[in-house]
Formats: sequence, structure tokens, C-alpha cells
Amino acid sequence: MRPPEAALAAALVAVAVAALLGGAAAAFPAALTLERALPHRGVPAEHLRERDRARHKGRGLLGGGPAVAGVVDFPVEGSANPYMVGLYFTRVKLGNPAKEYFVQIDTGSDILWVACSPCTGCPTSSGLNIQLEFFNPDSSSTSSRIPCSDDRCTAALQTGEALCQPSDSPSSPCGYTFTYGDGSGTSGYYVSDTMYFDTVMGNEQTANSSASVVFGCSNSQSGDLMKTDRAVDGIFGFGQHELSVISQLYSLGVSPKTFSHCLKGSDNGGGILVLGEIVEPGLVFTPLVPSQPHYNLILESIAVSGQKLPIDTSLFATSNTQGTIVDSGTTLVYLVDGAYDPFISAIAAAVSPSVRSVVSKGTQCFITSGSVDSSFPTATLYFKGGAAMTVKPENYLLQQGTSDNTVLWCIGWQRSQGITILQILF
Repeated sequence: MRPPEAALAAALVAVAVAALLGGAAAAFPAALTLERALPHRGVPAEHLRERDRARHKGRGLLGGGPAVAGVVDFPVEGSANPYMVGLYFTRVKLGNPAKEYFVQIDTGSDILWVACSPCTGCPTSSGLNIQLEFFNPDSSSTSSRIPCSDDRCTAALQTGEALCQPSDSPSSPCGYTFTYGDGSGTSGYYVSDTMYFDTVMGNEQTANSSASVVFGCSNSQSGDLMKTDRAVDGIFGFGQHELSVISQLYSLGVSPKTFSHCLKGSDNGGGILVLGEIVEPGLVFTPLVPSQPHYNLILESIAVSGQKLPIDTSLFATSNTQGTIVDSGTTLVYLVDGAYDPFISAIAAAVSPSVRSVVSKGTQCFITSGSVDSSFPTATLYFKGGAAMTVKPENYLLQQGTSDNTVLWCIGWQRSQGITILQILF
């Protein structure tokens, strides 16, 4: 069974896609067992923070429809690596003949893209013990490049997901460039090709299925994307854009326009990704804010040891410069400035008397020889609609060192200007 806090995280994303994209949920979910690429224990908080900062800068952070036949089931794999913090990935099968590609699961972006041949700066090996594969559109009999004149390219141009120059001819490839704040990024062009998957039908039988989808063909990577220790074949965006695979499959009548995931926070990682309706009893739901580029929800208050903190609720209101989002690719939680200090103070005041409080590199830390659960308080996040998510100490603490039977724990949640970001990696 999923813990309540993880179940809520899954429900939040399910509501996000169903509410914001207007799709009807299917009755039979497809379950994908996820594995985390590494434990974050012992990884310095500043390393995690820098990785998140680059990601957030690059992303501007800080009804009716066709009948759906079934739901889609992808196989999911992963392996441990201390440098790939908080990375969850799955496999997709593309092209004819079909080949498999390892791609990161990401609710903070829209597009599926994979490294293509030839590619400048693309790693050829991975520290995750996976075999990297380059997609070659010329070697696939079902592949075709998307031109600038294509309606799908025109729609992507309006949202910044595509790139065509005024001097380009209508037949020129529809390109894209995604750049992160630290300068790393990827660029390439869009192609259409066959994706293969298992469809779970109403009788719970699985059938081999396929559909033609548009995805990115990356021919250039830079920055951290060039590093072999964290290399995968690409990114699987689960955002709201019409070019996201989940939107494309829904428009084709293949799968519902709804998904959810529950991600474990243990060292072994793992979890479940579901395309379809949540059918497990006992889940609680909170509405998502409509007409937002990310999956925004309404965080109303925070409590520590059952005592609500003195936080101005207007700090959590959604606007162009503030609000609360959920993002599977972010490693740490980021609390808006006015909520961060009350949270830290409440944790420090509620720890066991045997715990020694210290400040390390500007971060509130604690030294203890006792168990985390008995030495630190729980926190609770309250959302609109009465939903509450209990956060255990290991979900807001990072183990930063050990010495003589004692452990140094530091607050892993970070201060943010405007945007509260919940990384659903609890």
C-alpha cells in the first residue's frame, strides 16, 4: 500500500491532467513501476540546490474528447547512482524497426525528445549501467520530419516549443531549443514516428499497440547533459502542451488524458506511474489551478507537530510571480521566503532535547544519535479542498555525515523567492 503522503502526491498529478487538460479518466489504469536512479543520502545539499537552480531558471520558475479505448503501460527501469539525484526514468520504444530508449520522466516539461544520430555533445555511455541508443530517422521506415508548415509546428511556435526562422522555407525542419539557466541544454528538430506500447483493455488483458507521435530528435547537447554519469537517452515530458505524448495519445483515442504517479523516497527508490483513473480507495484530492503553464495547486497552510505556522496565506496565492507547483524533476522542496523561516524555527523548537542544533554552511542542521522519527517532528501541508499531506522527518532532512555513532542531519528544504516548489520525491 502507498503511504498517505505519497498517495496524495499521486492524486495531485492525476487531478492536474484531468482538470487542466479537460480529459475524461479511463476506468482501467496502467501501472508503471518506477525506480529512482540513486539515493540522495550523503549528497551535499548545495549540489542538489545547484542542479535545481539551473532547472528552475530554464523553466521560468522561482470537456469532451475522443473516445478512449484503453490505457497505456510502459515498462520502467532504473539503477542506483550517487550523481543522478532524484532521477526517475522509463523506456519508450520508437521507430521501425523498433528500438528502446531510456528517458527521464518529467512533469515539468512537455516534449518527449531523444538523442539522435549524428549528435554533438551527446554522451555515448552512462553511469546508470544502461545502454544508450541513438535514434536515426533515416533508418526508420515510418519516420518523417515535421516541416515548419505543419500545423503542429505552428502551434508549438506560439508557445515557444518550436523554432523556425522567417527565412526558412515551408519545408524546412521544425526545430527546437531548450536551454537551462547554467547554459546546458539541447536542440534539434521534430519528427513523427511510431511509438509502441502495451494497452490495458477493459477486460484487464494487455494488447500490443502503436501510434504515430511527434517527438524531438536532439542533435546537440551541452552542459550537464553531456556528462556520462547522469546520461539517459532523453526526456519524457508529461506537461500540458498539445505536443506532449499524453496529449497526443488522447487525441488519437489511445489513452486517457490523465495520469498519476507515486514516487518512493527510500534509498531503493521506485514507485508507480499510472495512465488512467485512480481506483485505489482512500485517496484524497485537491483541485489544480487552471490556465497555468505548470501543475499549480493551492497550498493553504503548513503545520509542524500539529501546530499551524504563522504564515500569511497570500504568499501561496497563484500569480505570474508566485504560487505552488509540483514538479517530479526537482530534487528539493522550495518554500516561499515568508514560509521558510517559520518552518525552520518550528522544526528547531520541536526536536528532541537530545538533539544538538548547529548551523553548517548557512543551513540549519542537527546532530543526533537517535532515530530520525523519534528525534524530529512531522510536518503537514494543507491544501484546498481539505487535503492534507503528512511529511515525515526523512522527507525534509538530508543526511550529511556521520561520526562516532552520531549523524549530521540538515534541513533539505530551501528558501525560494515567490514560487513554492514541491518535488514529489518524498
